[in-house]
Amino acid sequence: MTDNMRREPGRWFEDYPVGAVFGGGPIEVGEDDILGFARRYDPQPMHVDRSAAETGPFGGLIASGWHTGALMMQLLERHFVPKPGNLASPGLDELRWLRPVRPGDRLSLRATVLSARRSRSKPEQGVVTSLVEVRNQRGEVVMSLKPISLMHCREPAS
Repeated sequence: MTDNMRREPGRWFEDYPVGAVFGGGPIEVGEDDILGFARRYDPQPMHVDRSAAETGPFGGLIASGWHTGALMMQLLERHFVPKPGNLASPGLDELRWLRPVRPGDRLSLRATVLSARRSRSKPEQGVVTSLVEVRNQRGEVVMSLKPISLMHCREPAS
């Protein structure tokens, strides 16, 4: 990374101190989106068949958890991922789908930084672990996870 890139405005590892909270949304979940995603990626009856879903355990059509995750990624990219400081994610922990997501729900994001440290092997990078919660319009957490993010540092290691 060049010094010019480091001077570019935006967010970097240093902008993610422990306790920082980032939020964003809402994003609306449409029935056609639920059906389209599920038909392609998760064709279980509760996601693709309105009649079967009505008589199933959720009492109606619900979004695939993977669809909820894709919507979360859209919100995460818009409101949390550092630009231009983003590198990648080596993974996540504790993924939970806590409540069903239904047509018409409006989802919002809350990401709280749990830990932030310089990489031991690559000190020009930082490692941030956060708690990400996806909430519906009633404030109920529908999904949570703890992603690990690798980020460029604005300042060289001292």
